[in-house]
Amino acid sequence: MTYSPETLPYCHIDAFADRPFTGNQAAVMPLDAWLDDAVLQAIGEENNFAETAFIVAIDSAEADYELRWFTPAVEIAMCGHATLASGHYVFENGFTGETVRFATRKAGVLVVTRNGDRLALSLPAYAPSPAPLPDWTAALGALPAEYHVYPGDYHVLLFDHADEVLALKPDMKTLAALGDHQFICTAPGSDTDVLSRVFVPGAGVDEDSVTGSAHAVLTPFWAARLGRTSFTAFQASKRGGLLHCTLVAGGDGDRAVLGGSCVTVVTGTFRLR
Repeated sequence: MTYSPETLPYCHIDAFADRPFTGNQAAVMPLDAWLDDAVLQAIGEENNFAETAFIVAIDSAEADYELRWFTPAVEIAMCGHATLASGHYVFENGFTGETVRFATRKAGVLVVTRNGDRLALSLPAYAPSPAPLPDWTAALGALPAEYHVYPGDYHVLLFDHADEVLALKPDMKTLAALGDHQFICTAPGSDTDVLSRVFVPGAGVDEDSVTGSAHAVLTPFWAARLGRTSFTAFQASKRGGLLHCTLVAGGDGDRAVLGGSCVTVVTGTFRLR
């Protein structure tokens, strides 16, 4: 298909999903060159997914594509599921290598690798630190057993039992007022090692379906608690999603490698006029 300056290719992909209507939805839109930020944000709002990923092919020794992500409300610093979806897109559309590298503005170079029937996404691992319970934790509807925080506005709230996490009914207005933060509520799982729910109302996403960036924090957090570097995780949103998490030590910093599958649901044309 030929695209004009008034049309763009569009792909809707369910990430961390092995069938349609599960996992986390992402729009992936390849561009010849960057559009104005206001246009990118308007497209993100129109798509109304947790993230729209925009990719631009580049000729660089560092990376194969540049990548940016927009929620319906803001551009964000890092998005895992839309990066996995972007890797799925380029592999489905003629990219011949086994690894694709995405240069991002705030999260460095992110890598997606073909790994059998799954893809593997490598993210920087963000190990949170314990801190006293802040007053706003009451807005979750239940008090966690522990509170940990990573300075990039990632809040990990540990509960003793999965049922406590499943029963949470947060006050989204109160959480949104704190800013564009992730509130990651987690507990030991039953069918998987770990269970979580993730709330990001300050970015226009009350409850995210499956959050790769949250598992960049949960991977070092749970690896330390479980005493092993690999585990399975389920994000217990309405759609739900399964992740295989591995903490990999590296000289330039530890990495959280997240394994999962993607399903293409819709391909088409986005009209700018």
